[in-house]
Parts: sequence; structure tokens; C-alpha cells
Amino acid sequence: MTSVALYSEQPILAAGIEAVVAGLEDCTLSGVFTTLGSLIKHVRARRPSVVLLDVTAAVKFSMLSELKLIAGDVPVVLWVDAASTVIVSEALAIGVRGILRKSLPIELQIKCLRIVAAGDLWVEQLLREQLLTAGRVPLTRRERQLVGLLVQGLKNKEIAHAMTLSEGTVKVYLTRLFQKVGVNDRLELALLALKNRLADAAREPEPAGTAWDSCPEARPLPASLRPNFVRLKVPRLVSHEKRNHVA
Repeated sequence: MTSVALYSEQPILAAGIEAVVAGLEDCTLSGVFTTLGSLIKHVRARRPSVVLLDVTAAVKFSMLSELKLIAGDVPVVLWVDAASTVIVSEALAIGVRGILRKSLPIELQIKCLRIVAAGDLWVEQLLREQLLTAGRVPLTRRERQLVGLLVQGLKNKEIAHAMTLSEGTVKVYLTRLFQKVGVNDRLELALLALKNRLADAAREPEPAGTAWDSCPEARPLPASLRPNFVRLKVPRLVSHEKRNHVA
């Protein structure tokens, strides 16, 4: 059963969601809240499957960061009229798992909640492409380096050696990159990198204060770790409902 905690200052929106969810067998509202304080208390105590957050003037990124710290593994979906690539990029970077437009058909809105509650990411395909092609997802030099190694077909162990990191650290950085760029897995990241040249060598200096500050340049792989060949398998195209979980 998917339990949804809803925050909204608009009674008509809350009533609409309540009416829709009332007719579903696999979905329920764990609570409807008009203040962020009461929502945060509910999330801490009840741990719903997903939080649906109506984006109002009161919703700031500082509040989202606080909510994510409290929510932990409870995913958050932003319910928006429209979203700029800047807002979406920053939201994904702090761990928001879905960007849902209010104008989408009801069945897609419910589908979004189910998908995010199941652990997947929901960002519409057009918006994902805009995030990349509009240059709104700035990657640091070391992030581009990691993406470049990924595109070459290297595994986490090989990437870790090349970047003098632990394999666990590589996994953490890849997870953060997935959220930052708005993809679900390493294959999607590689395909988008090839399409949008994210893996190009960066010429700008590394921003201060990043997690990469102490990392040296990539070193050559020893013979035991070098792949015999490099090949990126591109899957056949499938519908987004079956593959990408996007609207």
C-alpha cells in the first residue's frame, strides 16, 4: 500500500487528491497538511511511502534540505505548476525524487507517486533533455572525468583505481551524479553523456569546496584491470512506461 503525505495550502487541490485516492485500492493518504511544521512532524512519526509537496512561497531549498534530512529514505515529490531547469537541477541535487506538474492527467500523477514510492525517479523526458542541452547541469572537471571513464565501459573497481578512490566512494559519487543529472542508472548517464558531450575534458578550474578537491588526476590502469576492449551496448528503444519511468 502506497501511503502519501500531502502538503498544500490550497483546499481545492487537497480535496481533489483525497477524492482520487479514495477510489484506489493500492493508495491512501496518511495525512493532509497546510503547514510545513505539521508535515515534518508527521513524516518523522509516520514514515509515509512518499511526500507530495505543493510548491508554494513557503517552500525554500533550505526547508527542502531540512525535510530530506528528517525524511531519510522517504522520497519527496515536488508538485509544481511549472519548473525551470535551474529549480529542477537544484532539487535533484538535494535528493528530491520527483518533479510532478499539476497539469498532467490524473492517471499520470498517481503513476508518479507509485513509481517514486517504489524507489525510482520521476522527471519528464523533455525536462530531462532540457536540463542537459540547456547547460543547466554544471559538472565539475572531476565529475566529467568520472563520466568519461564510465562511457569507456570501465567498472566501478576500474574507475576507483583510475581516480584513486575507494570502490564504495565511486558508488556514492555515481548515485549523486544520477540525481544531479536526472537519470536512473549508469547506462542512462552514459547515453546522455554521449549525446550531450558531458564527458568532454573540462578546461575550467575545479570549484573550491567540492568533494573532489583532494583527488589527483586519473592514473593509468594496470594491465590486470584494463578491459580487452571498450564497447558500450546501446539497448533497443522501449516505451518510457516500461523503461525510464518518466511521463
